[in-house]
Amino acid sequence: MSSSNGATPHFRLIVFASFFALSALVALAAHTRAPQTLIFELGDQVDSRRLNLIDAVVESSIRDGDLPGAVVLVWHRGETVYRKAFGQRSITPVSEAMTSDTIFDLASLTKVVATAPAVMVLVEDGRVRLRDPVARYIPGFDRHGKDRITVEHLLTHTSGLRAGFPLEQEFQGSATAVTLAIDERPVDPPGTRVVYSDINFIVLAEIVERVSGEPFNQFVERRLLKPLGMTETGFLPTRDKGPRIAPTESCRPLGWPCGAEVGASMLRGTVHDPTARRMGGVAGHAGLFGTANDLARFGAMLLAGGVLDNVRVLAPLTVARMSQPATPPGMVDQRGLGWDINSRYSSNRGDLFSTGSYGHTGFTGTSIWIDPSTQTVVIFLSNRVHPDGSGDVIALRGRVATLAAAAIRGVRFASARSLKVMTGIDRLRQEAFARLDGRRVGLLTNHSGRSSSGATTIDLLHGARNVELRYLFSPEHGIRGDLDARVPDAVDPVTGLTIHSLYGDSRRPAPATLDGIDTIVVDLQDAGARFYTYATSMAYVMEVAAQRNVGVVVLDRPNPINGNAVEGPLLDEAQRGFTGYLSMPVRHGLTLGELAQVFKAERGINVNLEVVPMDGWRRRFWYDETGLLWLNPSPNLRSVGQAGLYPGLGSIERTNLSVGRGTDTPFEQFGAPWIEGDDLASTLNARGLDGVRFYPVEFTPQSSTYAGEMCKGVRITVTNRDVLRPVRVGLEIASALHRLYPAEFDLDGVVRLLGSQQTVDRLKAGDDPAEIAASWADGEREWRERVAPYLLYGP
Repeated sequence: MSSSNGATPHFRLIVFASFFALSALVALAAHTRAPQTLIFELGDQVDSRRLNLIDAVVESSIRDGDLPGAVVLVWHRGETVYRKAFGQRSITPVSEAMTSDTIFDLASLTKVVATAPAVMVLVEDGRVRLRDPVARYIPGFDRHGKDRITVEHLLTHTSGLRAGFPLEQEFQGSATAVTLAIDERPVDPPGTRVVYSDINFIVLAEIVERVSGEPFNQFVERRLLKPLGMTETGFLPTRDKGPRIAPTESCRPLGWPCGAEVGASMLRGTVHDPTARRMGGVAGHAGLFGTANDLARFGAMLLAGGVLDNVRVLAPLTVARMSQPATPPGMVDQRGLGWDINSRYSSNRGDLFSTGSYGHTGFTGTSIWIDPSTQTVVIFLSNRVHPDGSGDVIALRGRVATLAAAAIRGVRFASARSLKVMTGIDRLRQEAFARLDGRRVGLLTNHSGRSSSGATTIDLLHGARNVELRYLFSPEHGIRGDLDARVPDAVDPVTGLTIHSLYGDSRRPAPATLDGIDTIVVDLQDAGARFYTYATSMAYVMEVAAQRNVGVVVLDRPNPINGNAVEGPLLDEAQRGFTGYLSMPVRHGLTLGELAQVFKAERGINVNLEVVPMDGWRRRFWYDETGLLWLNPSPNLRSVGQAGLYPGLGSIERTNLSVGRGTDTPFEQFGAPWIEGDDLASTLNARGLDGVRFYPVEFTPQSSTYAGEMCKGVRITVTNRDVLRPVRVGLEIASALHRLYPAEFDLDGVVRLLGSQQTVDRLKAGDDPAEIAASWADGEREWRERVAPYLLYGP
């Protein structure tokens, strides 16, 4: 049955030690989102001689009785470079030759070709959330302790549910299957172990039906298969396709019912999986039929970031999220959202494709493996269960993938070290701190001041023989970046140095704290938004340093939300202060080092300033493209995704809204007790904003605004960060709240961080937010022209 994912009981006992070693690396990659260990620079060369070696291994397996026949297809960099049919499509009751257009029962490939992407389409639509409990969509599912099982647990096979329903458990209809799933008792707590389970995907298909309001197979056809031109793929194949369908087995007693094939010698066009047959042939775990050519189109779409032939079916971030490890770090079996990455079942990866690739298998003898590094898709389709279920293609699929990978030529690779951006502290350390030779130093930093090796800037400067580190200065959130309140002076327990707080009684260093030093070093991770206070703390240090004839050295770090995007109104002079040092857009597009140069020039700070630039950073890079470990720059910025939304949600934070502080997803959701989430989400989605969707949520923040109160509101899902305009999103939210809740929403509070009274006045007047955002263009253009002389990095 398909719950075995194509693995025989014997294979389940085999443990590849190398996979265990690799799993730790995969887990680290999932947390840091560092680039792959290898950089591939591909030519157009494919060794056809080596590809043709596939012929021999497949034909040998057919002679050994492992399978009656197969179709193998290799897609590479935009074209099919290998496609061949082998052996027989049918052995009994009649002999038929295999053809390349044979339609196969795809078995568990249904999970990744239909079900998982269907769920993610609804996530993009703002109608499903991965972290939501399943019971939100299927009332009663929380029975027997299943209340903590989430949609993501189902997709990653970490729900704790067993593998599938017993073969002898006879029932009829998908509704009965869902009822049985509701009555299931978990065998493990959710999130603790991978148990490959058909039940997970039966439930996921039911979620798709209930949320979309249409039958699962019709939703998959409308949103996925038809847009992709996968005309030979679908559930319940029509009779006219029968001659090209590869038969599987005869319908056994435990495989009841046999549907249209009762009395026939072989299942042909009726799904092989018994549970899917009992459900009428349409299920989330099995039931899809398709061809190698169609699967190649599907793989090509994924490698292109969700688009094929100029038709987009998934967002780039959706594809990335699905194909990256989503299981908890340390688990032996690493899985994405639906996809297999590095587990007991991933032998079809072969020996050469990296763990950055992903795929899946099906019990009937099918598999797909996709390698983004080399832009390659390997498809192996067989009906190895024909005629008596005794075939075995586990080893063969891996050998085919290895030969396909070995055929790729024109590849240059480099170590991961060369991929990493070198920050200012890395450069300083590489130079043996020569720029600070003989200096008496004060250091403005926090936990984000670290080298790529993990050593803190504090420890590095304190241990440098040619540098005398005398004092430490801490910004908002303190030296460890974990405080959300006033920060007192302190003593560093490791070095014994005094820590002068710049977020205590004063925001500026007292002049006396600069006594005995000639240089202040600044090493902080900025967030890319005007109101993030680390930049202002740096500016205040520059001002005081200029008065005391003390130099300032800024160790530069990336703008985490890239250095190309600029957005938002210029800051009103009346709003200048700690959350806005200079008149500039909300999303400024600069690094901290570049900001320091702009501050010096525009505010006339007569300070001896030196910026130690990064090496390898480009303006187009988001933080997760730098190869650097993500460290939360402040307690409520816990991911690159949250940082991307921060300029928008932060702009309206000084109103009477909770922006998710005190929850697990700050700046990805917002709400208040007086909001109706359904109405607000519908209103925002109707605006058709690029790169983002909204859907209703309820949450209870444990701190900050409305602490301990249940808030109704909206969850924000980013579908394409490259077109997202977060400040526009914040503007649209403020506009919608003012229209829907004029008596409750504190619109005047928006000016405090957005910084533009004109914008607030226009919102009060009922102006269209799109027109208001368009009016920012002149200021954004002016800012780009003003800062152009101070840019340190190319595109």
